[in-house]
Amino acid sequence: MPSSRPAFSKDPLYQLLRSDNVKGFNTQREQGHACDLRGVDLRTLDLRGMNADGLDMTDAYLRDADIRGVDFSNTRLEGASLRGARISGVKFPPELTAEEIRLSFDLGTRMRYNPLCPERRPNGE
Repeated sequence: MPSSRPAFSKDPLYQLLRSDNVKGFNTQREQGHACDLRGVDLRTLDLRGMNADGLDMTDAYLRDADIRGVDFSNTRLEGASLRGARISGVKFPPELTAEEIRLSFDLGTRMRYNPLCPERRPNGE
């Protein structure tokens, strides 16, 4: 069960994002450093240009964050909330329906994955 409050992680890569150093975050990821962004507080941060490929951002709080242009297509965002975030040009995972994204943006609900999404069904069935 997710925490009711966003976490402030001690993860060094998370701390780079908190200090508005997306470039440093991307560099560390390119060098193979792992990052745990599950349930973290990313509210109001400017995350434009962030390399989110393969990240697990389950239950992350993105309220009022600037995520314009970020490619989340291969990022786990189940349970994340993005009320009021700047989302122009964002590529969301195929498991998230437009309705889930809209509800999260408008009301701050946690996004739920579509269990019938063909991209995630075992053996493509």
